[in-house]
Parts: sequence; structure tokens; C-alpha cells
Amino acid sequence: MDRTQPITLLVCALGGEGGGVLTEWLIEAARASGHAAQSTSIPGVAQRTGATTYYVEVFPVPVAQLGGRRPVFSLSPAPGVLDCIVSSELLETTRQIGNGMSSPERTLVISSSARSLTTAERMVPGDGRADAQRLLDAVRSFSREHQVFDMGAMARECGTVVSAVMLGALAGSGVLPFSRDHFESAIRGHEDPAKPSRMTQASLRGFARAFDAMHQPREHAMRVAQMLEGTDDDALPASAPALPDAVRSHFPPAVHDILTLGHARMVDYQDNDYAALYVRRLQQVLQAERDVDPAGAHGFAVTREMARWLALWMAFDDIVRVADLKSRSSRSRRVRREAKAGEHDLLKVYDHFKPGVPEFAALLPPTFAARLTAWDRRRQSQGKSPWAVPLKVGSHSVMGMFSLRVLASLRGLRKSGSRFAEEQALIERWLKAVLDGAAQGSWDLAHEVALCGRLIKGYGSTNERGKRNLLHVIDHLVPATQPPERSPQARAQAIAAAREAALQDEGGKALDAALVSHGAPPRPVVAQPIRWMKRPPSQQATSR
Repeated sequence: MDRTQPITLLVCALGGEGGGVLTEWLIEAARASGHAAQSTSIPGVAQRTGATTYYVEVFPVPVAQLGGRRPVFSLSPAPGVLDCIVSSELLETTRQIGNGMSSPERTLVISSSARSLTTAERMVPGDGRADAQRLLDAVRSFSREHQVFDMGAMARECGTVVSAVMLGALAGSGVLPFSRDHFESAIRGHEDPAKPSRMTQASLRGFARAFDAMHQPREHAMRVAQMLEGTDDDALPASAPALPDAVRSHFPPAVHDILTLGHARMVDYQDNDYAALYVRRLQQVLQAERDVDPAGAHGFAVTREMARWLALWMAFDDIVRVADLKSRSSRSRRVRREAKAGEHDLLKVYDHFKPGVPEFAALLPPTFAARLTAWDRRRQSQGKSPWAVPLKVGSHSVMGMFSLRVLASLRGLRKSGSRFAEEQALIERWLKAVLDGAAQGSWDLAHEVALCGRLIKGYGSTNERGKRNLLHVIDHLVPATQPPERSPQARAQAIAAAREAALQDEGGKALDAALVSHGAPPRPVVAQPIRWMKRPPSQQATSR
């Protein structure tokens, strides 16, 4: 260690994670051990819940050994000269690496593998998440040594915040010339060591877990290897009930895993009959795929993709589904865990709803639903806002939970509702397009149409827009009779281009351009009501 230069640390934390408290603990530990230290905070841009970095410098020689001299510290970090970067979020780590802060010859990177999606990632209509594999590769390539583990999960298990875990990781890394007692004393503060508070006990548990994790290199190396290979246990899907043997025997093993999840989702969403409908639809796809690919050279990818996206579409969100999910005991446990509420703590949870005519009409028969929808459209044509009922339901109360369970029990009305009929009709059109693609002798065409299920996501206007885009693509690019007449392979490429364009932006400009470039008409303009708003009377300033 260079005894003439400070040890430089960069702490990266998101809003509410206690980055400022962590910095105070570091400064307090330095003072308790007799070392000079300085910290500065660098507010970041408003992404996720806000991101703030803290820069800490610690002089490696105790003040008592400096002979009256005092070190001079810097107020901001310099790229490439950091000794350590500790971060609570993987993308935030790579962001600092992208800024040049980490040096492959010098910097130790300690990062959490947890992700908190940015606003830009959430705005993408498709899967906008950053590739975790590329993020981990960047950490590995631009660090002298790296330690990556799930700090968020460790903090939740210990009932504390992630800052305590980050401090334990720093202490266990040995980058700072402090003993473990100095760090733990900083956490305790002025409390009696014999009677620490519950918050302090939780912080010490998180600190100890991270400290021990850093001292188990063999176990940690195995953990990193699993993450780099994409086999992290936390990323595995939740267990689902076993697939019935009668269903399993009709499908190849390559489809069993995702079929099991889809079948369980249908039973949980509606009933066994609905799951049977899901299986019958997939059997049609499997037979069509076997006709065009008898040897299964493509691993039955068409059936797998249909099993994935068909399960998501058939389990569409409505007020019954929302009420069911909001009133489950697993949700209550998760909320208590996230709020860090103890067994004897009182926790009040309020859910805000604003159901409107579409939500109520969805459960009504088509005739009554059409009348109710027409009534709301007439109101909107008169300049009024869409009719809706704002609700605030306390799911912690008996009446609040009772109302949610009553609404969740209405799943029996779903099959007779207007939306159920509409969704099933649209699903059948998509299914027929997949079968038609296979009937034309092109596995690629059927596969690309199956992948178009990605366009159906979200709720409200986002969901409606996705369905319109899907129908427009399959109506104009799948049929062989649509001009200009092209080979099935060319139409498969056109569908792939249109699908990716539709996922680029919500406005659909890229989709329209892709459609036109492949000989299909652009999407029709959707009529939007024009609302005339009265100008409020001007307020005349009065003089006294």
C-alpha cells in the first residue's frame, strides 16, 4: 500500500438505501482507529429513486504517526485512480465503469447483482432490461478484482438496509486499515453495547453476513460462476404444480418446462377447463410444427414460444385478477417484508383503484357491455371525462380485505363477459396465423408469427395498441395472397422487422416505416376525441 497517498473509495447507492449513513459509518470508523478521512457527496440524476455517489478518502497512516502533518484530500474522484468501488446495484456499477472510474490495474469492485430498473428500461414496449451478462462482463474486464453478490437479498434476510451489507463487504475486503471492531462500533454509535436497539441488531446482522461472505472466496467464486453462466438460484422460475401425465405425454420434453408453468397459470387464473383449452391450442401448434419440421431440428421452438406468450395473453389482467392478487397472503407477507415490519408491528396498506366503464363492461354480457360503452362514449363526445370511480381500499382492514375477496370471487362471471369473448376471438386469429404460416411450409414464418405474442403486454391503451399492431401485422404480412407476393422466407423477415420496430416506440412511427418498406400499408389512424376546455376567468389583480 502506498503510504503517501490516500485510499480512495467511491460508494454508489440509490435513493433510500442509506448511502449517507454508510459514509458516516466509514468516517466514524476511521476516526475511531486514528486515521484521517474525508467524504463528499455527489448528487446524481433522477433515475429510478435517485442515485447519489459518495467519495471517501482515508489516509493509510494513523494521524499519530504523521509528526504533526496533515494529509490533503481531494473533493471529487478522478477517473482511473480509485482503489475501490462499492455499489448496491449492478447497472449503477457499470455506469461508473463507463465513466472511466474503474481501472483494471488498480480498482477493487464490490457490487450487488441486484437490479432496479431505470425509467428508460421501463419505457421500452418490449423487454428493455439491460443484459445482465454484458454488465457482469464489464465488471470483470475493468477491475483488478471483483466481488459480486446479491446485497439486496442479504439485507432482506437480515431485516436491514443494504448500507449495512455494503459496510460489511468493505470491511471484509481488507481495503481499509481498520479492524472489524471499529466498523461495528461505528454502527452502534453511542448505544450501550449490552443493550443495542433492534435496528442496530439488524444492521450488525447484515454487516456480519457480508463480512463472512467476503471471507469465503471459494464459495463466492462458485456464486459468481453461477451468475455468469445464468444459473443464479434467484433467477430460476418459481416452482409450479406438476404437469398432469395425460398432458405431458402429448408433448416433447423440450416443451415440458414452460408448458408446466403455463398450465399452472391457467388453473390459477380460471379453472381446469381453461387449462384444457390452453393445452388444446398448443396441440394444434405442435402438430403444425411437426408437419413442417418432422425431425424437430429447431427444438420445437414454435410450440415453446406459443406456450409462453399464449399463457400470458390468456391470463389477461382484469379487475377480478387484480383483486385476487392484491388479497393474497403472499402479497401481504411481501409487503411486510419490504416495509421491514416486525411480527408485533401494525402495518396499514391502502390500495388505490379507479375502475371505469371498460373494467365494469368487461364482466357484463356483450349486449349490456355495448350499451354501457356507448353511454360513456356519448358522455365523452360532450366533452366530459371518461366515467370512473376512484377507490381507496384498506386491505389491512376486515372490510377492505372482504371487498377484495368478494371481487376476486367473481371469476365465474369472466367467461360470460364481453372482454373474455373479445380476447378469445383475437387469440384465435393469432393462432390461425401461426397455423397458416406452418401450412405454407415455412417453419421460419410460423416462428416469427408466434414471437409476435410479445406485442401483447401492459393494460389499458398500451394493451389495446399492442393488439392493433399484432392484427395489422398478421393480416398484411402473413397471407400469401397479400400483395406484393413474396416467398414465405421473405414474409418471415418482414414480420420480424415489423415486430422489432413495434417494440421500439409507442408512437408506432418505426412500425409504419417498416410496414411500408415491406409493401404493407401503414396502420390506420385511430380517431381521438377532441375536448374543448373552457378557459378559466382571468383573475384581476387588486391593489390595496
